[in-house]
Amino acid sequence: MPRAVLDEVWRTHWGRLLGHLVHRFGRPDLVEDALADAFAEAASRWPAEGVPDNPVGWVRTVAHRRVVDALRREGTARAKAHLLVDDDVASPAEGTDPPGVDTDDRLALLFMATHPALAEEVRPALALRFVLGVPTADIARLFLVPQATMAARLTRAKRRLTTAGIPFAVPDPAEWPDRLDDVARAVYLAFTAAYAPAGGEDVLRVTEAGEAVRLAELAAELLPGQPVLEALAALLTLQHARRDARVASDGRPVRLADQDRSRWRREEIAAGLRRLTALTPTAGLAEELRLQALVAAFHDTAAGHADTDWAAIARTYARLEALTGSPVVRLNRAVAVGEVAGAMAGLAVLRAAADQLPGHHRVALVRAELLRRDGRLALAAAAYDDALAACPDGVEREHIAQRRASLAGS
Repeated sequence: MPRAVLDEVWRTHWGRLLGHLVHRFGRPDLVEDALADAFAEAASRWPAEGVPDNPVGWVRTVAHRRVVDALRREGTARAKAHLLVDDDVASPAEGTDPPGVDTDDRLALLFMATHPALAEEVRPALALRFVLGVPTADIARLFLVPQATMAARLTRAKRRLTTAGIPFAVPDPAEWPDRLDDVARAVYLAFTAAYAPAGGEDVLRVTEAGEAVRLAELAAELLPGQPVLEALAALLTLQHARRDARVASDGRPVRLADQDRSRWRREEIAAGLRRLTALTPTAGLAEELRLQALVAAFHDTAAGHADTDWAAIARTYARLEALTGSPVVRLNRAVAVGEVAGAMAGLAVLRAAADQLPGHHRVALVRAELLRRDGRLALAAAAYDDALAACPDGVEREHIAQRRASLAGS
């Protein structure tokens, strides 16, 4: 019970708490460490002492005190003396959120984390950590670097925020055109992390994904008429609308072809389509996100797997591949081509992706599925074995093992 409550506080309130503390202290380097320490203290104390009546307020109070202690050690506590007498912090009101904390604070935090004074490769990672509290290990797997490397990058970035005096604020409108791509990438990566937590037991983290969707929608509302943010909001809404059908009752992932489409959220699909149809072809990241949203729309509007316009999806993936050169896009195009022109055609497209992603378990998995469709079950079994050998432990590996075992009934 304490672990579940703490996890919920982390998932739901990390960004709010961090935004509140950064707003109050102006020291993101100290605040992020203090908040992480507060959660660690809760994990240690709550199992023995019980969950407090106001767990969010408890974490906030402990984090606040740790920041004050750190400031005192730095010899700056006098400058913050007015914060030491704070009835709200000392005795948080039952069931209330921190005062002055709202979604706008998290948007300001997101702009801060993606500031151009930071190294470009660390901005999305820092936003994931700051806004949603994604664990460093998951961020490292997302960016395909060792955990120690990612931890060092994040530490350097937090120090840079302080030394460079990067403001905690939504920037002036004149700066928006230069900042929006980084914001969009950060939100999209937060959404991706929520839907594919590497190495974990969760197929998806609905709360975190919902926070990313909400941030995308808020950014589009605050910055109207920006194609990259409109495309991002459309894409995330269309994909998130399927969340209720993505996981079986036993916790296993459900393939798109097998999902109960009656459980897809039609109002959200309609909202995503309205955003998407208002967009026109453009360039850069905005076009990349628009094309991905178009693929999602083809899936969301099909009555069933067999009714999907796979030819349109294959064409869209071809345009997306030409724009990005991504082998992962080619991997997805191979699946669509296989649906349109048969398994052999899909395998031909897959070959180039395999060259660019050697040893990737999803290449082997797509190969297995295409061979299975073509009736070459022995070769499919070998491909499933390759996928299992390359896939880390977790729900995805269990899913591959289940697909491998089901060959016997094919």
